[in-house]
Amino acid sequence: MFSVLFSLFPTKCQSKLTLLGTETLPESDAKLSLLMMRVKALTAEYNLWQKRSPEIISTNPDVLVALGKEELQKVKNDLEMVLSTVQSKNKKLREDLKRAFQELKNKMLKLRTYKEELLNALGEFLEEHFPLPEEDGSAKKKKKVRSFFRKDCSVHILNLMLLVFQILINKLMSTPHEPYLTISDSFWPPYIELLLRYGIALRHPEDPNRIRLEAFHQ
Repeated sequence: MFSVLFSLFPTKCQSKLTLLGTETLPESDAKLSLLMMRVKALTAEYNLWQKRSPEIISTNPDVLVALGKEELQKVKNDLEMVLSTVQSKNKKLREDLKRAFQELKNKMLKLRTYKEELLNALGEFLEEHFPLPEEDGSAKKKKKVRSFFRKDCSVHILNLMLLVFQILINKLMSTPHEPYLTISDSFWPPYIELLLRYGIALRHPEDPNRIRLEAFHQ
């Protein structure tokens, strides 16, 4: 029945449908892809009927209309079934994506917590084994170091190794393609030399005034 209806289309429309059927469609457009596959099937059926003379079931217009409606209803049901399947798959994909995003979010939260624990432990280790320069208000400065590892850093302790170390970490994580930091007078030279001596930091091969953190994670 579809072949009879399809034969009523103008030749120009048939050519356009045939050309559209040969195009490569995006994977995301599943519904349109299924419709284009249907067009290809109808085109193939039309070409077969062109080569034969089908026997007309009835010349009664009412019978032909009834048969056409029945065939259209079948096609409609098939397409609705296909659409329902595609929608179910899309729903599952959205749920999978949401679950994966939540898992990634939880992992990032755990990493941030672990980072804070490491920084706190590092702060205690450095305070014990590498005390700050002996200046006035030493106890107050140590308190500032601890607050630094709790994200309450003050610009007044930029000359401490802990801050230099944190800056190097942030530089490496935020711009891994350009991890080098320019050394300024605000950094205490003995701490810079200590980082370089023990391989914690590396100088730029062409500029000795720039250093970077050793990429221990690679």
